[in-house]
Amino acid sequence: MIESAVTELLNTKNIAFDVVEIPLSEDKKPIRNLEELLQSEGRDPNSVVRSLLFKTKSADFVLLAVVGSGRADWAVLRKHLGERKLRMAEFDEVSEATGYVVGAVPPIALPNLIRVLVDNSIADYEHVIISSGVLGYALSLASSDLLTLLADADKGQFIKE
Repeated sequence: MIESAVTELLNTKNIAFDVVEIPLSEDKKPIRNLEELLQSEGRDPNSVVRSLLFKTKSADFVLLAVVGSGRADWAVLRKHLGERKLRMAEFDEVSEATGYVVGAVPPIALPNLIRVLVDNSIADYEHVIISSGVLGYALSLASSDLLTLLADADKGQFIKE
């Protein structure tokens, strides 16, 4: 069993989850064939929630939680945020802003200063897989539970199919 701010939050809220172990390669990076691993365990590889961190011109950080392979719709994001300029957070900014390393950033259990946007795509799946906050481990939970935890987040269509 792993322990992180994410598992603590889920346990506190009595939300059921399964731990998904993701073998790390020799250079300590998650394996590239995550989809194959998930399929071999009977999980939907498209149900992985990606946490995309952006930085606005006004220096705020925004995390977009999106499932599947859709790409962020920059124009929609800028308009929704009321920002003319927006960029992806740089590698070192991710850990500074979130407290998690790249590859382990969850959409929940984040610092309060990070604004979270939730793409509607998450509701398309019964179960989703999120980062645990610990490299090498992910968590599978009901998408309805994740959306309950993200009740205060802005929801919308933020990706291009």
